[in-house]
Amino acid sequence: MTGDRAICIGIDDFGLHGDINAAAMSLMSEGRVHAVSCMVGASAWAEGARCLRRDSAGPIDVGLHLDLTAYPQTLPPSEWRRLWGQGVMGRLDIAALRGEIGAQLDAFERELGRAPDFVDGHQHVHQFPQVRHALIDLLMRRFPYRKPWVRSTRASGWGIKSLTINHLGGRAFISEADTLDLRHNRALLGVYDFTGGPQRYERLLCRWLKSAREGDLLMCHPSRGLIPGDEIAQARVDEYAVLSGSRFDWMVRSRGLHLRPMSRILDDDRWAQAMRRAAGAPGTSVR
Repeated sequence: MTGDRAICIGIDDFGLHGDINAAAMSLMSEGRVHAVSCMVGASAWAEGARCLRRDSAGPIDVGLHLDLTAYPQTLPPSEWRRLWGQGVMGRLDIAALRGEIGAQLDAFERELGRAPDFVDGHQHVHQFPQVRHALIDLLMRRFPYRKPWVRSTRASGWGIKSLTINHLGGRAFISEADTLDLRHNRALLGVYDFTGGPQRYERLLCRWLKSAREGDLLMCHPSRGLIPGDEIAQARVDEYAVLSGSRFDWMVRSRGLHLRPMSRILDDDRWAQAMRRAAGAPGTSVR
């Protein structure tokens, strides 16, 4: 695919560990990423928030990485398969979910002094049945004017893992978001199995950048060092090596891409026009 296209590259799991925070701050300072998604219950969040307040420069979207599986605020952690299954069966406590989401929004705003630019989910829990209803309801009530954008997990291509993630509730989540005029990225790039080393990650990154369309979000999980006990520790280091490497700028420019915060892309008239063209009719949006 050719042409002048704007996409956003965003880092997940900010606040989980100091090395993740350091990688994010470095890549943001170099203009290589334009969104950072924050785990407000994790041990390095307070430190990371201080760095964001002090050192983040340029246009950056900072959002809440809604976490129900690792470090929630008011609820016990839930394994994601169990959480999804309970949601499918309608067995989750909506009031408790609203309370947890509200507590995480409070923690974000307390440290940064402002509302999040966006909300997504650790292990994509934001789109799970019942969770999405509680989240959307709270966003609509809490932010009556400019609402945070939300992450669509719409698959770009036919990768099994990408399709599986979206199947966990992505289509229903975005359908409801469109109905309520909650803005979102077009599709999600960056999904893979966290194996293969830096060489494979660079090949995948080239493929994602080549296929990217206006308004896509490319998620990543870089870290400057290995994190003890983290099941994707090596993949994080491999990603950082590629994203911070000398070939990165060429990979982006050679594919006719501009990197921007998603909020800026969504504000741009080109985005609205692209969405209408993709939907096939004026005034409609992509599901």
